[in-house]
Amino acid sequence: MPSRRIFLKSSALAMVGIGSVPTWLSRALYAQQSVPSERKRILIAIFQRGAVDGLNVVIPHGEPAYYALRPSLAISRPNGTEASAIDLDGHFGLHPALRRLKPLWDKNQLAIVEAVGSPDPTRSHFDAQDYMESGTPGFKATCDGWLNRAIPIEEHASPLRAVSLSPNLPRALRGKNEALAIGSIGDFQIKDGEASSAFESMYATSTDAVLNGTAREAFQAVKIVQSIQKTPYTPAHDSQYPNGRLGQSLQQTARLIKADVGLEVAFTDVGGWDTHANEVGPQPHTGRLANLLREFGDSLVAFCQDMGDRMADITIVTMSEFGRTARENGNRGTDHGHANVMFVLGGSVRGGRVLGQWPGLYPEQLYEGRDLNVTTDFRTVLSELAVKQMGNREVKTIFPGFAGPKLCGLLV
Repeated sequence: MPSRRIFLKSSALAMVGIGSVPTWLSRALYAQQSVPSERKRILIAIFQRGAVDGLNVVIPHGEPAYYALRPSLAISRPNGTEASAIDLDGHFGLHPALRRLKPLWDKNQLAIVEAVGSPDPTRSHFDAQDYMESGTPGFKATCDGWLNRAIPIEEHASPLRAVSLSPNLPRALRGKNEALAIGSIGDFQIKDGEASSAFESMYATSTDAVLNGTAREAFQAVKIVQSIQKTPYTPAHDSQYPNGRLGQSLQQTARLIKADVGLEVAFTDVGGWDTHANEVGPQPHTGRLANLLREFGDSLVAFCQDMGDRMADITIVTMSEFGRTARENGNRGTDHGHANVMFVLGGSVRGGRVLGQWPGLYPEQLYEGRDLNVTTDFRTVLSELAVKQMGNREVKTIFPGFAGPKLCGLLV
């Protein structure tokens, strides 16, 4: 007998064997028939895989040591030109490729957390990403992810309550709460219509009353989920999403939110940030990192514009596994470091501020003499989002063993 399971593969729904269907699928009908009476608060987590160079994302232009450590990589102090940093508070500035984010800062919808990271010292991409997604740095035996544990218990929750815009379910969303990976809404389908009809007929003729009823509900649910595809999507307010991975993932997220399917948690990721060599072009504000940041910033801006007043209910947090060395290497790049920077955007964000204790970049202030020191545990940021945005106050369950200090009023 084939094993009884239904699973997602390559953004297509594939059915194997016979048996009962998972709860999320059988509840899809309920979710579509019972549109929530009030809008949900939504948390969107974006993982920048590869360890982004936070010191060239948010530039400490008020610190002379930054320029001494990076003679060819440093972004120039704010001077009003397109090559210079965009001043935020007299000490920090945005990379010029992120200039479109400045209006969000001015409207107090963007907050920045500096010198944030993991207390674990690993410089392994795999381990650091795993620790950040599990929420248990230094402990490899955790079987589920922080974002899954942060989802509050709720009866009759939507099957699209927690979604990753990715081909596979990320570590952060694995766990006992149901979550779904959708590479693309347009590709979410049972591709083999003949096989689908055969399975549907097999379930319908089953003598098992429970199996028969569950199957009918399941196939009806699949059709309802696919009904989202039938409505063409046009971003609002002339929003222009970039064609890259992040832009298209955020557009898919916007589509789910506007379809009112009960989305509460979304996750996506974007790679390419491992800049050991050729991090910059002929000028520090050009080249590989600048191109990545431009797409990154433009994607965030497009999403915020598209969502309009719905941003009052949405918070976005960005993260990366660790930062990069304070000193540039000999290949016009940077190597694996320690502390980094996180962005938090949204209508409930107390923005226009750089949060976290800045440790400094002079030799005696660096971690192991080479990296920006961690002064804010990443779990401090994520736990506040879990409590205030998701309404889950069980921080000890979400982040086992963590009892760190609270960040002062990141969200209203």
